[in-house]
Amino acid sequence: MASMNKPAFQAIRSHSPAKPVLIFVSSRRQTRLTALELIAFLATEEDPKQWLNMDEREMENIIATVRDSNLKLTLAFGIGMHHAGLHERDRKTVEELFVNCKVQVLIATSTLAWGVNFPAHLVIIKGTEYYDGKTRRYVDFPITDVLQMMGRAGRPQFDDQGKAVILVHDIKKDFYKKFLYEPFPVESSLLGVLSDHLNAEIAGGTITSKQDALDYITWTYFFRRLIMNPSYYNLGDVSHDSVNKFLSHLIEKSLIELELSHCIEIGEDNRSIEPLTYGRIASYYYLKHQTVKMFKDRLKPECSTEELLSILSDAEEYTDLPVRHNEDHMNSELAKCLPIELNPHSFDSPHTKAHLLLQAHLSRAMLPCPDYDTDTKTVLDQALRVCQAMLDVAANQGWLVTVLNITNLIQMVIQGRWLKDSSLLTLPNIENHHLHLFKKWKPVMKGPHARGRTSIECLPELIHACGGKDHVFSSMVESELHAAKTKQAWNFLSHLPVINVGISVKGSWDDLVEGHNELCVSTLTADKRDDNKWIKLHADQEYVLQVSLQRVHFGFHKGKPESCAVTPRFPKSKDEGWFLILGEVDKRELIALKRVGYIRNHHVASLSFYTPEIPGRYIYTLYFMSDCYLGLDQQYDIYLNVTQASLSAQVNTKVSDALTDLALK
Repeated sequence: MASMNKPAFQAIRSHSPAKPVLIFVSSRRQTRLTALELIAFLATEEDPKQWLNMDEREMENIIATVRDSNLKLTLAFGIGMHHAGLHERDRKTVEELFVNCKVQVLIATSTLAWGVNFPAHLVIIKGTEYYDGKTRRYVDFPITDVLQMMGRAGRPQFDDQGKAVILVHDIKKDFYKKFLYEPFPVESSLLGVLSDHLNAEIAGGTITSKQDALDYITWTYFFRRLIMNPSYYNLGDVSHDSVNKFLSHLIEKSLIELELSHCIEIGEDNRSIEPLTYGRIASYYYLKHQTVKMFKDRLKPECSTEELLSILSDAEEYTDLPVRHNEDHMNSELAKCLPIELNPHSFDSPHTKAHLLLQAHLSRAMLPCPDYDTDTKTVLDQALRVCQAMLDVAANQGWLVTVLNITNLIQMVIQGRWLKDSSLLTLPNIENHHLHLFKKWKPVMKGPHARGRTSIECLPELIHACGGKDHVFSSMVESELHAAKTKQAWNFLSHLPVINVGISVKGSWDDLVEGHNELCVSTLTADKRDDNKWIKLHADQEYVLQVSLQRVHFGFHKGKPESCAVTPRFPKSKDEGWFLILGEVDKRELIALKRVGYIRNHHVASLSFYTPEIPGRYIYTLYFMSDCYLGLDQQYDIYLNVTQASLSAQVNTKVSDALTDLALK
C-alpha cells in the first residue's frame, strides 16, 4: 500500500491537477496514512496548499469545529477523509467542503462508493485488496465494488469525460484489463444462504415437499446462472441428469441442515416437509438457522442474565463483525475494564468482541477508538431481534425464570445499564455520585403526608415524588447539575409511562348468575390467610385473565403523545411496548405470555389459561414488564382456590363461546 502513494500523487498531477479527486482505500487506517503521505509530497512543492480552494482563515474557523485531530491536519492542506469511524458532524463537514470544491482531494473507504453520490473528475483506487478479519487474510474487493468506485469518475454537469486509475499488483494487471474491456457477469450468492431461504419458504407454507423445494430453486437467478456458467458453481456439465442430480444434492443437504437445527421435520415418506416452532421463529425474526439451534442447545430453565448475554453474543449474526488488525490487543485491554471475564485466548473472535461491546455499552465504559463506536451500533442493531427470538424459544419451553431474565436483558440493552444498577441511573447525566441527592431529598409538605418515607431509591418513587412538576425535580439536583443537563434528565423522566393495572378473571362457575361471568382480582398486597382473597375456580378448565391497562397523564405534555420510547443510549428509535407474563413461581413455570404495544390511553389485554387438574390452592403471578425501560415493572399475585372440575361449568363455557361466535357472524 505504501508503494502506491507516489503513483497516486503523480496521477493527480497528471490527470487532475485542479479538479476534484476521489481516492478509495481499503481501511480507515489507510485513509489517515495516505493523507499524511500526500501531505509529505505536497511539502516538496512550491505551493503546499495548492489543493485548498478557500481562504486559510476561513478554513481555520471550520477546523476549530472538527473533532478528529488527523482530519484537522489534512483539511488545512485541502485533503478530506471520509469513513464510518468519524463523528457524524465531521463527516458532514468533509462532504460539504468536497461537494463545494473547497478541498480538492477526498480519501474514503470503499463503502462511500455505495453511499452518498460524490462524483469527481478523477478516481484513484489505491489497491484492490482488503483485510478480512473473519478469514485473517487479504482478499480482493468484489468486482461490483471496483466498478462502483470507477463509476464515481466524471461529473456530468462539469466534465465531458471522467478518469479512473486502478493501482494493483503487477500479477493482477491482466485480470483487471480484461474485465475493464469485456462484459463481466454477475453471479448468484444464493448458495451461501440457501438453507435460510428454504426455511423461510417452508415456514410460510410455500414449500411443503422436497419436490416443491426443487421447483422453487428452478425459479431463482442462481438456476439461470448455473446453466450459463456451470463451472463457477462446480458443476461438470449441463445435461438434464447432471443438473437434476446437482440440485437434488443441494436441496437434500440444506434440508438436513435445517432438520439438525430443529427448524423442520421431514415426513416418514421422506418427501413431505413440516415447519417446526424453531423454524418459524428463525423465519419471523430473520435469523440464521444456526442461531436458533444454538438457542435450543444452550438455553435452560433458569438462565442468568450473564449466561443470556453470552448466548446473545454467540449468535451467528455476529460472525461477520470485523476484528481488524491488532484489535485483539485492544479487546484484551478493554476486557480489563469490564465486569464479566472472558476466555483470554478468544480476543480475536467476533463473538468475543460482540460480548465486550455489549458489556461496555451496559457499563458505559470508554471505547478505545471510534471504530468501536460504529461496531457497537452494529451489535445493538442486531441485538433486539435476537433477544426477541430467544424470548420466544424460552416461552415455548415454559421457562419462567429465563423468560423474565431475557425481558430484563432487553431492557438493559435499550437503556445501556446493568440490572443491578439503580434505575435512577437511566436518567441522562445522572451518575452514581448523584444518587445521594435523591436519598437525602425531603419534600416541602405539611400535614399528615409530611411524615413518611422521603428517601427515593427508584424511578417510580421519583415519578411519584415529582408529581409531574419540573421545579420539584430541579430542586433535587440543581446543586450538582447545570440547567441544561437538568432539562435533559427531566425530559426523560417526564416521558416515562405510568400505567395503572386492573385484573379480572372471566369464565364459568357452578353458581353462575346470568350475565355475571367475571370476577375482579385485587391488585393490593394480600395476606394468604385471608380467605376472601382466594378466587374459586374449577379444575382443568379454561379461564381468561383480563388485564386493564390505563395510562396516567400528568398533563405536562401538549399535543398528541408520541409512541416512541425515550432511549438516549440506543442508536435506533424504538416504540414503547410491554410484556404480560403469567407464571407460577413455585414451579418456575410460564403459563402465558403476551406482547402489548403502545398504550395511548386505555387498553384491555386477555390471557387465556387452563387451571391445574388437581384441586388445591395455587398462587399465579402476573408480571407487567416494559420492553424498553428499567425499573418500571409491576407484578401482582393472583390467589386461586381450584376446586373439583365441573361439567356444568364447562358446558356453560362452550355454550357461551358458541353464542359469541354466532354474534360475531
